[in-house]
Amino acid sequence: MSSLTIPPLKEDLIRVLIDADTIQRRVSELARQINRDYADVDKIVVVGVLKGSFIFAADLCRALEVNHSVDFIALSSYGSTAKATGNVRLIMDVRENLADKHVLIVEDILDSGYTLDYLKRNFETRKPASLKTIALLNKQDRRVVDITLDYMGFDIPDVWVVGYGLDYAEQYRTLPYIAEMRPVG
Repeated sequence: MSSLTIPPLKEDLIRVLIDADTIQRRVSELARQINRDYADVDKIVVVGVLKGSFIFAADLCRALEVNHSVDFIALSSYGSTAKATGNVRLIMDVRENLADKHVLIVEDILDSGYTLDYLKRNFETRKPASLKTIALLNKQDRRVVDITLDYMGFDIPDVWVVGYGLDYAEQYRTLPYIAEMRPVG
């Protein structure tokens, strides 16, 4: 992983954990793996978890060669705090019927596991043909719920990260890299 210089306007960021080129290479590798795994499937439904996964989901979908549709779901597990509460709330559901379809849930980050556990249990009740998960970032040290990813981009340390879809107070989502942010408060 790279440690590029942070532009002066980003003084509350400590360092770049994963630079843009490294992210794009990994997204391409993940897409190739998904293409192989779903080669014999007519179509998959890619479900991005808003808002954090939107950039990752877009880049991943552009790199996919398998037939796919895209849908989104929005959940909240943080409320007004920076810590996961364990109470996951559905804000916006998918529009597509997932019954008998091959579903790939796209998350920005897996930390406590509350959100992805909720989503998997929720989607399993909809009787998909298959259900797999992918997260760009894996923060294993924060795991509360025992959950395993089918595809994973990068393991990261237990630090607050922003960029490439991840935010702090709706800022930094559009940075092309993943950066560590100074602790707040």
